[in-house]
Amino acid sequence: MEPSSFYPPHGGVTIAALAELCSAEFDQPDLGHRVLSGIAPLARAQGADVTFITSRKPLDDLRQSQAGAVFCSRALASEVPAHVAALVVAHPQAAFAMAAAVLFPAALRPLRITTGAGISPAAHVDPSARLEDGVIVEAGAVIGADAEIGAGTLVGAGAVIGRKVRIGRNCSISTGCTVQHALIGNEVILHPGVRIGQDGFGYVPGPRGLDKIVQIGRVIIQDKVEIGANSCVDRGALDDTIIGEGSKIDNLVQIGHNVRIGRHCVIVSQVGIAGSTTVGDMVMIGGATGVNGHVHIGDGAQIAAMSGVAGDVPAGARWGGVPARPMRGVLRDAADANARAFARNQKN
Repeated sequence: MEPSSFYPPHGGVTIAALAELCSAEFDQPDLGHRVLSGIAPLARAQGADVTFITSRKPLDDLRQSQAGAVFCSRALASEVPAHVAALVVAHPQAAFAMAAAVLFPAALRPLRITTGAGISPAAHVDPSARLEDGVIVEAGAVIGADAEIGAGTLVGAGAVIGRKVRIGRNCSISTGCTVQHALIGNEVILHPGVRIGQDGFGYVPGPRGLDKIVQIGRVIIQDKVEIGANSCVDRGALDDTIIGEGSKIDNLVQIGHNVRIGRHCVIVSQVGIAGSTTVGDMVMIGGATGVNGHVHIGDGAQIAAMSGVAGDVPAGARWGGVPARPMRGVLRDAADANARAFARNQKN
């Protein structure tokens, strides 16, 4: 891949300095002065690039690599060619992520659309809004009455911040986001098109059809949460919708009213979580999973992609399938189905 004009190459870091930064074992002092300025996959990394390997599967790529340095485990260090610096760590991908953040810090957050500091003359900020020094508001953004925004936060082009919303410091509210009825902590990232705080889906059958149930709760997003493009987080009906500290939510996720998500959870694209569900800490939910309302998913549980969660999931469980159940049962059912299909084919 040619150098990106969106993320130009870094000035460079020596291998020795990078090893120290990432707490990697490095015993090739003759290579320590080499400067690294880029990142690349193992198969096409060149002399100025750092890369990583996590298993034996791509060993052929490793043996032929022209990379400047590779993060690897101790078990794979002997496979690294002599001209490539072996940076030995317990978790190669995590170390690579740390190195990549040093070399391309601008890629950690959505890029700005415009240049310049402060509030764009093409933005509208209500006179009653309170913005700390260092807030950037890009063209076309609207900030409503009595909103509060902390220092270092970016409000992107065309974003809309509703009245009385509070946003902490060093946040990125990207292009086209809408934020209403919400309290947002520090270092939160909302990618383009995120919708926060709109009505939850609440109706009750009545003699004239469906009567709307008012939604008067809030959305509370704690520190260091990241929410992907075009995801939606509904405000609570009577209670609050809460996203816990450090949780990461992918693109195109729907989180219903009164949902409570714990700390450091991972929720992958196209997941839908219905109202009043509680998700514990450190939970991982695979893509395209549907979660029924009013259920509880315990701390540390893992839900496989394309599952249907109809009831409570115990802490630490690994479930999958439709309806979701322990993975051992899912794999057994799949094996039985394959065996039956094979028997039918043999009979025919």
